[in-house]
Amino acid sequence: MTGKKILGDERRKWILDKLITEQAPITGGDLAKQSNVSRQVIVSDITLLKAKGEPIIATSQGYLYMPASNQDTMIERTIACQHTPDKSEEELFLLVDHGVTVKDVKIEHGVYGDLTASIMVSNRKEVEHFMKKIDETGASFLSELTDGVHLHTIMAQSEQTLERAEKALHDAGFLISNDH
Repeated sequence: MTGKKILGDERRKWILDKLITEQAPITGGDLAKQSNVSRQVIVSDITLLKAKGEPIIATSQGYLYMPASNQDTMIERTIACQHTPDKSEEELFLLVDHGVTVKDVKIEHGVYGDLTASIMVSNRKEVEHFMKKIDETGASFLSELTDGVHLHTIMAQSEQTLERAEKALHDAGFLISNDH
């Protein structure tokens, strides 16, 4: 849909249709180019769509439409981890290699309270993209605000998959266990 600027409600409908049919993350920049508006207009459109209850999440790879029915088949668990920033890629690889999706990272900040950031990585390619984005932007990991302590919401098709991933994290020294 290049050439003509798409306006208001028509553009938001187009964005929603695109996210639903693609079923893969799409960057705000790509949506902006295709609809001939600025990336900031897309950010505003996504905010309006979310306010209307559309299940859109922002990931490091782009925007993703995540209907509840997709999430209902996954089992979620929150795990507590601690490590230095240089171990982040290793931690994420370990999780995705065990068939787990890392939904987000959370920290408890002394001033802002609970802070959560979407990650949504399920394979090594997505982890590499996430790490590249951190590197290119010079962004810090949230866990740097809490001496490496952070939570992840992890998702998988079965409890056994989550158990195996959690054991691997424990064995690698990433998991904060009850015996600390």
